[in-house]
Amino acid sequence: MGAIQRVGVLGCGLMGAGIAEVCARAGSDVVVVETDERSAAAGQARLMKSLDRAVVAGKLGPAERDAAAARLRFGTGFDAFADRQLVIEAIPELPELKLDAFRRLDAAVADLEAILASNTSSIPISRIAAVTTRPGQVVGMHFFNPVPMLNLVELVPSLRTTSETMARTRDYASFVLGKKVIAAPDRAGFVVNALLIPYMLSAIRMLEAGFATAEDIDTGMEHGCAHPIGPLRLTDLVGLDTTLHVATSLYEEFKEAQLAPPALLMRMVESGRLGRKSGCGFYDYS
Repeated sequence: MGAIQRVGVLGCGLMGAGIAEVCARAGSDVVVVETDERSAAAGQARLMKSLDRAVVAGKLGPAERDAAAARLRFGTGFDAFADRQLVIEAIPELPELKLDAFRRLDAAVADLEAILASNTSSIPISRIAAVTTRPGQVVGMHFFNPVPMLNLVELVPSLRTTSETMARTRDYASFVLGKKVIAAPDRAGFVVNALLIPYMLSAIRMLEAGFATAEDIDTGMEHGCAHPIGPLRLTDLVGLDTTLHVATSLYEEFKEAQLAPPALLMRMVESGRLGRKSGCGFYDYS
């Protein structure tokens, strides 16, 4: 099978762009696919801006930036993934979109030993794998935003993921990307979000009930518990829509009251207040 050198990334939003960037910076040949030319161009611009920031910050030399950029190609068709050894899906956290994407990836990727990985933060991998003809090669590979800065990857096997798939994916994440890998169970939320989302929802409920202001909630956790960022600022960074999707998946699986999305969260998403990416959430970023 050989070492993984040819990588595909489906989706070039915040997560997809970050994943593509770290793969290219690590020396992989990377193909990025988006839904249309406009989205592909926007994703490419986002990624290049991130590479430029890394140069300004002294984390990357100009020659290294140019070399990483040269390893990236952008397109709009699944056929671009035909020769990939690993494809990482990073599209919105909507089950119907992800299942359709994996049906199409299964048909497009020629090598039956190629790994199809999902960056899902909450959808069970067994459900995703079931729509393919190669469930043994499907795995969860959950990165964290911002991907170039946060070092963790959750590796999530389904009951049918082979040991070879797990070993190859772990080796790529650990030794090529230089990430810290933890094994996570194939259940909604995996490890990190199963702990994190209830915490974020509790902060939203506290704000909703008028117990404290957003600023005081965040300041309390930042200075009282040494958290680098408060729960409401973190929700804005993650995206309120993503938080809602993950909370909904957790609640559907476990039916625990603390996992039910608060009404305030649902109303804010319906109103387009999605956090940093929309310019406003619990805070104003305009």
